[in-house]
Amino acid sequence: MKINTVFYVLITLTLLLVSCSKDEVLDRKESESLELNKEVSSKALKQIGSGVMMQAFYWDVPAGGTWWNVVKGKVDDWSNAGIDAIWLPPVSKAQNGPFSMGYDPFDYYDFGEYNQMGSTETRFGSRSELTSLITTAHNNGLSVIADIVINHNSGGDSEANIFTNTNTYTDYNPMSGLFERSQYDFHPNDYHNNDSGVFGGFADLCHHKSYVQDWLWNKSNSVAKYYKNTMKFDGWRFDYVKGFEPWVAKEFNQAVGGFAVGEYWDANVNTLAWWTDQAQMSAFDFACYYKMRDAFMGNNLNALSEDMLWKRNPLRAVTFVANHDTDEIINNKILAYAYILTHEGYPAIFYSDYEEWLDKSKMNNLIWIHNNLAAGNTTNLWTDNDEYISRRNGAGAKSGLVVYINNSNSWQERWIETNWSSKKIKDYTGNSGWEPTTQVGKWVKIQAPPKGYSVWSVK
Repeated sequence: MKINTVFYVLITLTLLLVSCSKDEVLDRKESESLELNKEVSSKALKQIGSGVMMQAFYWDVPAGGTWWNVVKGKVDDWSNAGIDAIWLPPVSKAQNGPFSMGYDPFDYYDFGEYNQMGSTETRFGSRSELTSLITTAHNNGLSVIADIVINHNSGGDSEANIFTNTNTYTDYNPMSGLFERSQYDFHPNDYHNNDSGVFGGFADLCHHKSYVQDWLWNKSNSVAKYYKNTMKFDGWRFDYVKGFEPWVAKEFNQAVGGFAVGEYWDANVNTLAWWTDQAQMSAFDFACYYKMRDAFMGNNLNALSEDMLWKRNPLRAVTFVANHDTDEIINNKILAYAYILTHEGYPAIFYSDYEEWLDKSKMNNLIWIHNNLAAGNTTNLWTDNDEYISRRNGAGAKSGLVVYINNSNSWQERWIETNWSSKKIKDYTGNSGWEPTTQVGKWVKIQAPPKGYSVWSVK
């Protein structure tokens, strides 16, 4: 009996060990599978610039920590519509805590987890909700662009400043314990007295200080690397880049890679082209924005033929009709979207326009046209006060298109030269019932509705 008992005990222990071993293997395989799925998800991200960017907020979105969940609930639909990236507002804790839109940053590493500045959560939600949003966006093939505010800070305590001989609010002791700052890190200081980047009276970071550079992009847990590696952001929108030299944004982006665009708020196309060349990244095409304002608010479509950043370098131009700071194009705004979604550059859509103010079916149709038809360089075919016609000449598998924008109060039609000989074409907006066939010489007559547009391509 004793021998049998020992025997059975040994058998039982062996089975338990094998079972535990199998469980460990299964757990490990499950873990590896999860990691593989994460990797597959990452690899499945749409290429930024292949579709359309969504600015996933507007000024004064609802407070109360709900916004991350609101956006999370929309990313699936956005992805299906053809969006390839979402641009979030500044994600870290700012001076105005639960009420701040994030542009007065205090603690770059508090994503809604420390009770400081009057709240634990940010205006938009908690860190876990932000992480869940980013994961959900990635699972839907969308990249996530962080709004980077590194010109100015707010919320520091008062300290006696030896450089100004006054008291300044430059003593920063964030609860995260990361990137503490003092008078030595802001203008003026012992290294650099230039304060040309001062914005709204906020403390102005000195990017020439090695300590500031280390915390913004050089250290292994710098803002740039933490946002990229831990928070899993895929790209960067740099706020108020007029406040610092182009090399700052360039070095930040080079430290981590990814898509990058700067807010250089200037209508001068030469200045925008200079900045994109120096910073080696994209810029919002304010030259295009102001020409569209002149065209649609000033009722003179001739402005659309003038110079813009996308005409200089479409790979560096992010075109837009409205954003959280400026929304002046009110008359026939859908025509402005018809313009940027059929032309070169990387178009960005404003949340409020898409979700609230404009016809979503028309917006989705234009996004589809952009993603499936718009390719190749641009040839202007006709421009006057009321009418604008241009041709995208096609590239690769995309046959190109002809867009006809009509700002008059009646139907208009014109003969135009296409790239297609003896081909039946149609208006992919459905605004026209015609399906004409181009002549052997590639000419055809097309039309556009009053205060409307049509987009033509081979059937």
